Amino acid sequence: MSRIRLVPLPLAASLLVLTFLCVLVKPLLATPGENPELLPIQKAAPAAVVIETAGSEGELRRQMREKNGVTGLRTGTIRFSEAPTGSFGFISPQSLGMVLVTQSPDLVLERVASTANAYEIHKVVGGSGLLVGFMDREAASQISSGERSKNLRIALYSNSVDKAPIIVAVPLIKLMADRMPIRLDLKKSDGPVILDMDLQGTVGRKSSVGR
Repeated sequence: MSRIRLVPLPLAASLLVLTFLCVLVKPLLATPGENPELLPIQKAAPAAVVIETAGSEGELRRQMREKNGVTGLRTGTIRFSEAPTGSFGFISPQSLGMVLVTQSPDLVLERVASTANAYEIHKVVGGSGLLVGFMDREAASQISSGERSKNLRIALYSNSVDKAPIIVAVPLIKLMADRMPIRLDLKKSDGPVILDMDLQGTVGRKSSVGR
């Protein structure tokens, strides 16, 4: 007859106590109102998107929208925080500059660009925001590095120009500016503008913009 090996009583009691403590403590670690089995996952900021193919500005914008999975807004104007995921809109250079310089908590998007040099904003899956613009090839290759840990000073053009033919989309939550956009031609109020700003290596913005 085979022998049945019994677990020592002290060990069995210890295991029982540990099991009871796990059952008791687990719900306390969850935020009230949340399912302890489905705790929220902290999502990282989206990576920058770069499209290096040649083409007209309209074609490049179409490709970027397709790649980011966004379609045009259905309402005239709407706050970014209220815009549906998977949509895109426009913001004037001055309004964008104010948002980035003051680190405002939200921005207003337009369904149709009110000026030819408006910047395009994409609200992608997860609710993050991407700012679309144009760069030179060297700068575009630097922002596409997924392992970049340090801040990078970038110049983002509102429109495609000879010196900046590459369309890019950079995460709003990582952008900080200390100056307003500058027109390339002071005589053209709706001509291309350039915005100098910092693309942070880590997320620093503490607001709803880009989240």
